[in-house]
Amino acid sequence: MRLLVIGAGSTGGYIGGRLALAGRDVTFLVRPGRADKLRQTGLRIVSPRGDASLQPQLVTAGKIDGPYDVVLLTVKGFQLEAAIEDMAPAMGSETIILPVLNGMRHVDILGKRFSPHNLIGCALKVATVLGDDGRIIQLTPMQDIVYGEWDGSTSTRIEKLHEFIGASGFDARISPNIQRDMWEKWILLAAVGGITCLMRGVIGAIEAAPSGAAFASQFVDEVVAIVRAAGTPPTDALVAATRQQVAAKGSPLASSMYRDLQADRPVEVEQIIGDLWRLGQKADIATPLLGAAYAHLSVYQNGLAKSS
Repeated sequence: MRLLVIGAGSTGGYIGGRLALAGRDVTFLVRPGRADKLRQTGLRIVSPRGDASLQPQLVTAGKIDGPYDVVLLTVKGFQLEAAIEDMAPAMGSETIILPVLNGMRHVDILGKRFSPHNLIGCALKVATVLGDDGRIIQLTPMQDIVYGEWDGSTSTRIEKLHEFIGASGFDARISPNIQRDMWEKWILLAAVGGITCLMRGVIGAIEAAPSGAAFASQFVDEVVAIVRAAGTPPTDALVAATRQQVAAKGSPLASSMYRDLQADRPVEVEQIIGDLWRLGQKADIATPLLGAAYAHLSVYQNGLAKSS
């Protein structure tokens, strides 16, 4: 299998780097500036699972020589449209698109631009950041990835994909209900992201504040109610685990969206919070806390746009 990774940032660089180190055929589609940097320094990973470095195979937009077997799409939601145009020459009729994006909006966008047949569902849980020096830093040992066909079948192509990824150090599995996995990931992202960004603190600090635990619990209630009404209902175990995470005493947990906010970087406010809020409005579900988070992050994002 030939894999093209769209981007070599913290997520794409980590996944693609680990796969390349395991001997897989991996190429990164990157911007010229990032390509120059990677040629000089290599792709460097700092991780509790072991540090590593490699000289990656690189290609820039307009230089793709034909279809790949798999396209791993790891960009932020607000970068999707540009990424689609860059990756188009890599797409063949049987190319698999494996999107590691947040929310569910990208499913419709990719299906319309290419074909629903090309698209496989995916949910990734890994915490990585890109350091100022270009190193990819994995914050925790967790690196779970789940993928599956939309109808739950175990196809030949999903088995080949699993063979390609599964023996490369990831905690990987084929899911018989990938839509539920993706909606459950969205619950966790929206809950932790909305709570930490709105309160401007980590989970432990919020739990310790007056009414902090009650606030976090109500925020989870709103998110879960929307998903039960508009998406694939989560398992009771997932809901219980989410409640436990947002109420953990002394927890240093914060969302990647909160880390981006602290660093004055753009955030996926529409994909993680806004789209969910709109689903709640359509379902006539009262979501005052989610709405407050949406307004708060929209003000922040609009301020960034004006200052750029």
